[in-house]
Amino acid sequence: MKIVLAPDKFKGTLTGIQFCAAVEEGIKEVIPNTEIIKLPLADGGDGTIEILEYHLKGKRIKVKVNDPLFRRIEASYLYMDTIETAFIEMAETSGMYLLKPEEQNCYHTTTLGTGELILDAIRKGAKSIILGIGGSATNDCGMGMATALGYKFYDKNGVELSPIGKNLPNIDTIIGDNVTGALKAIDFKVACDVTNPLYGENGAAYVYGPQKGASKEEIAQLDIGLKNISSLFKKQFNIDVQNIKGAGAAGGMGAGTSVFLNATLLSGIDLVKDLIHFDAKIEDSDWIITGEGKLDTQTMSGKTIQGVLASAKAKRIKVAAFCGAIDLDSQQPADFGIQYADAVINYAKDLDDAMRNSSYYVKKIASEFANSLKS
Repeated sequence: MKIVLAPDKFKGTLTGIQFCAAVEEGIKEVIPNTEIIKLPLADGGDGTIEILEYHLKGKRIKVKVNDPLFRRIEASYLYMDTIETAFIEMAETSGMYLLKPEEQNCYHTTTLGTGELILDAIRKGAKSIILGIGGSATNDCGMGMATALGYKFYDKNGVELSPIGKNLPNIDTIIGDNVTGALKAIDFKVACDVTNPLYGENGAAYVYGPQKGASKEEIAQLDIGLKNISSLFKKQFNIDVQNIKGAGAAGGMGAGTSVFLNATLLSGIDLVKDLIHFDAKIEDSDWIITGEGKLDTQTMSGKTIQGVLASAKAKRIKVAAFCGAIDLDSQQPADFGIQYADAVINYAKDLDDAMRNSSYYVKKIASEFANSLKS
């Protein structure tokens, strides 16, 4: 029997790699001769670097950059020499996790550090750059990133603006005379799993601004700013970003990368699957075991499990899901295409026990699953 293990992480408890180790142990205790293929996945958000490093054996490049509040920090990205490709996680330099709760406010933050990582990757010789834009603390529409690459932003009086969300309404002119010439030769792909427009009630500011610490008044100003830069994009670059699906992702980074980098916005899980040749490696499998911290209706909105189910369905492979918790009606997993589902919370004493002993319980779930295959 051939079983593929293709989980996402259990955020805060288990990495995808740890999940694979626990499941393999649980299955082999019951069916020792099972062929196990470990293909841990990620959907382009935080943790994707570890997964690509595991599969592609790239090297970490460390760089001194600016954090969201212009403080110098050391951040890293993954560079794969064999394919001249860099994978950059926006969260490494512009992420919420870099800020204390009282510092979090996307009215005042910048994506400058993300641009600095991109610039370093270009100088290293990258011909292709994949940018994961999950977990951002920003709402500057990529203004900071663009500044690092040589763009300048001026108000109506010709004063250069600091690249933060607060200044979006004040931009009158965008100048690209000093942009690094190598930029046009790079193939940029952005892992983007939200579909929000840039501005409006479903846009970057109104939907994500509250989670990033902005007040109601600041959110209204940010939305005005996003409309302003959108009109400039249309006037100066002839690109109507409001019509781009996912333009509002990561505080407008979807729009910013489309304009400043000529990037293609793609599903994060599809990008990762392609990079590791996932569909070829699952050929002739009897089961794929996937998993994530919580299986719920959001799972089918571009998350890892949805990507696994799409590949499995195309090849008629059965899918089992081992999760931390399942928040679905009993019939819904089957409706999604999942033949077997179980959760850590079904075995743990309480949530604290589930979090602290995830590996133990995932192994137990795997053993139960293996026993069901034997019966």
